[in-house]
Amino acid sequence: MNATKVNTQTGKIILAPMEGVVDATMRHLISRLGGVDLCVTEFIRITGYVLPEKEFLKSAPELATQGRTAAGIPVVIQLLGSEPELLAMNAERAAQMGAPAIDLNFGCPSKTVNKHRGGAVLLDEPDIIHDIVRAVRQAVPANIPVTAKMRLGNLDKSLAIDNALAIQEAGANSLAVHARTKVEGYKPPAHWEWIGRIKERVDLPVVANGEVWNCEDYQRCRELSGCDDVMIGRGLIARPELGLMIKSFQLGQSSEGEAWSKIILLLLEYFDFVEQKLPPKYVHGRIKQWLHMMRPQRGEAEKLFFEVKTINDLNDLRSILEREL
Repeated sequence: MNATKVNTQTGKIILAPMEGVVDATMRHLISRLGGVDLCVTEFIRITGYVLPEKEFLKSAPELATQGRTAAGIPVVIQLLGSEPELLAMNAERAAQMGAPAIDLNFGCPSKTVNKHRGGAVLLDEPDIIHDIVRAVRQAVPANIPVTAKMRLGNLDKSLAIDNALAIQEAGANSLAVHARTKVEGYKPPAHWEWIGRIKERVDLPVVANGEVWNCEDYQRCRELSGCDDVMIGRGLIARPELGLMIKSFQLGQSSEGEAWSKIILLLLEYFDFVEQKLPPKYVHGRIKQWLHMMRPQRGEAEKLFFEVKTINDLNDLRSILEREL
């Protein structure tokens, strides 16, 4: 694509919440690398009571540093549940702890979460979604944004517009839309044009999400959705420097990725963080998980993943990674 055709209008790049993947360590590393303007926590499940501060800090240690990563990137606190009053009370507590914004999860496709009436299954009930957003918006100080993330629907897309309007009418400040239903999961394609339909019907800012793996995907997503801001999950895990690549691309500059050696250094740093936090038997799994998610975008990761796939000894695993430098 020629530089003259590139949309250079500034848009935010948001690191998406990914349960079991984008924890505080991952947010720290990716935001420090650069190119990301905002992060969202993994969902904090709200059931039965108001969480104590220590529970919020487990999921979002950034609350102890004014709601920002070490690189200064704001971290939005995402809540998941189905009880409006309970979600409102927990949102109020998170706000008191310094959350820069509160996000509400109406998109998680997990069978376990949906079985307990959380995430994408609520998209069958726009009235409940409205009540949740309204309760949280009323509980949180006006200067703290309340946002929502939804899919195009649960079983189908028939209520996509209704849900978006319910979120708007309840007072949300913005809406992120993952361009697939729960049933469609994460299978291509993402229906970015559907986000465009939603954007045409609501007045609040809309963020596009789903299936952005490279600069061309990013540009096409913006064109079809009409959105300036884009939320990226798996694409940023597969290529942590994707935010930087996109921003260079927007300016018509070279958008080549980082050298493999720099990514290995990032993996080794991640190794150190995980080793400090988890029992040894779980550490190798997290390293392999990240390498596995890099495979679609990096031939080097494909080769390395199969080399370490059966390695459980942490010293052996570290040695193999260091040989890549």
